[in-house]
Amino acid sequence: MGRRPSRAADPAISPDPPRTAVPRRAQAELSFDNQSLLGPLFGQFDANLVQVENRLGVFIHARGDKVMIEGPEDNVARARDTLQTMYDRLAMGQDLDAGAIESLIAMSNEPTLEGIISGETNEPPIMIRTRRKTIVPRSATQIAYMRSLARDDIIFALGPAGTGKTYLAVAQAVSQLMTGSVQRLILSRPAVEAGEKIGFLPGDMKDKVDPYLRPLYDALYDCMPPEQVERRILSGEIEIAPIAFMRGRTLADAFVILDEAQNTTREQMKMFLTRFGMNSRMVICGDPRQVDIPGGPNMSGLNDAVGRLEGVDGFGTIRFTAADVVRHPIVGRIVEAYEGEGA
Repeated sequence: MGRRPSRAADPAISPDPPRTAVPRRAQAELSFDNQSLLGPLFGQFDANLVQVENRLGVFIHARGDKVMIEGPEDNVARARDTLQTMYDRLAMGQDLDAGAIESLIAMSNEPTLEGIISGETNEPPIMIRTRRKTIVPRSATQIAYMRSLARDDIIFALGPAGTGKTYLAVAQAVSQLMTGSVQRLILSRPAVEAGEKIGFLPGDMKDKVDPYLRPLYDALYDCMPPEQVERRILSGEIEIAPIAFMRGRTLADAFVILDEAQNTTREQMKMFLTRFGMNSRMVICGDPRQVDIPGGPNMSGLNDAVGRLEGVDGFGTIRFTAADVVRHPIVGRIVEAYEGEGA
């Protein structure tokens, strides 16, 4: 008796279409000991639980101190880890807002990150303590950045807005000022305007440049009580000034931050870098794609300095992308859209 030909071999019979794998459904239950933390954990009207549900495609039901999670197996595991980490952070006295939750959801895809942050691995915990809050990284790149801030003499932090470049640098500077490892905190920016002229603003020089330095003030006030910021500015422990005011100085025993560095010229950047003094640290933040000076990226002192100094001993270079944006999730999508256009 002859062998019957297979269906696939018969051109008159089409093979069965491939079956799409259906994700396995799963359930998980969590219980929390400290009921006083359940309010901030769940959020007003359970907003935090809804955020996790929407991002991970699961259903979360809370009753008393217990939470039941249902959905695709992998997503249930991520939701469980995210909720547990949210609870752990609240128990440690750390803040929990929509941005932090979004970051925890993103990091739940990388299971080793939370262990690195908490110190469960062989590495020491990664965090910055200031008077007002304890700051932990919200992305893998921020972990590398915070390590570089604690290790390297001069750090280039490159990438789009909203990735925490300047904020984390200010937080590290405030932490070191509080512990006495540096005596001064110097914050600087080039007074370059995007489409408007500084001369049209009313007031004296301070009044004219303060709007350009406002993001630095905002970061300071978030890390220190306002009265301490004002007192330390008056005493000279904190100095906020345009980059032109750095000429001729040697910045010893200082934590120095240059923001919006892509808008420096090559001469300005060389002048700034050579201000480096003993027992100092410099952080140079900027987005190489957003250059507002004449000549564009080719004339940027930041791009020139990174090209010359990347890899030199004592220098660290951290590159952020749209995936590291820690503002509202839509900001990351905006950055991706403009980067895809080649802007």
